[in-house]
Amino acid sequence: MNNRIVEIVSDGVHLSLLRGFLKVSRDGAEIGRIGLPEIGALIVRGYGASLSLNLAARLAELNVPVVLCGADQAPASIVWPVSGHHAQGSIAEGQAALTQPQKKRLWRSLVRAKITAQANALELAGENAADLKSMAREVRSGDPDNMEAQAARRYWPRMMGAVEGDFTRNRSGHGANAALNYGYTVLRAGAARAIVAAGLHPGLSLHHRSRGDGLRLADDMMEPFRPWVDLAVRNLAEKNDPATGIDLRADQKRALVDVLTLDLESARGASPLQTCMDRLCRSLADICLEDRKELEFPGGPVFAAAVREGDA
Repeated sequence: MNNRIVEIVSDGVHLSLLRGFLKVSRDGAEIGRIGLPEIGALIVRGYGASLSLNLAARLAELNVPVVLCGADQAPASIVWPVSGHHAQGSIAEGQAALTQPQKKRLWRSLVRAKITAQANALELAGENAADLKSMAREVRSGDPDNMEAQAARRYWPRMMGAVEGDFTRNRSGHGANAALNYGYTVLRAGAARAIVAAGLHPGLSLHHRSRGDGLRLADDMMEPFRPWVDLAVRNLAEKNDPATGIDLRADQKRALVDVLTLDLESARGASPLQTCMDRLCRSLADICLEDRKELEFPGGPVFAAAVREGDA
């Protein structure tokens, strides 16, 4: 299956199923189609857009998450399949039975991987990151010292300060903050897809505890990959006119979606970020089945020069 993220932004369109294709129509006339096996996730944010039940059911069978956005263009819901993996029941039971010490150790691994990725991203941006690499090694089980937050306080001024001045991460902000929100939404959809495909339950987290959130595990598993969205946003900010800022044009959104195709180092050779996320989730499923003990993480980008220039 391909890892293409399909975003529907046109107003008043209808999405339906047509012989293995997602068909896009307006006023009864077809305006486009895409093969279902090519879709990694579907994001629908066009005003008045609709989709058929047949299409939704078929996407569920293919383990494709559907992100539905509200009037403010922010994600309002992610629809995920209730089945789709041959060992889903056993994996879910093992996932629910994970002990607190096990979860703390797994969270330590995720935080270490995230801080290491932040350091790698900073170095690709031409910034010093020796202190973050040292901090990654100091993370303890459960991260009781909150090294994740300590690293973030050092990370953001270096990652965004050079292009955004006195940058503060704000989920309600505009410009770079809005671009980060968009990139993280795409990343979260990719994580949701990987979780479902691995047979894991997205509501059973290792660390995140947001009430009413059915995708808490996605927030856990996407953490090591966030820095590559951050670097893509920095690249956009460097190329953009400072007077206008990042306005999330179609080409800028495409650059953020393309983060899922960024080739990362892995024990199996260069692999797209989405594939690495799939492997990370499958490794957690194997831990739940007691078939392995450690999570599988990727390294940094394979083509560092292309990443630095924003062409990845």
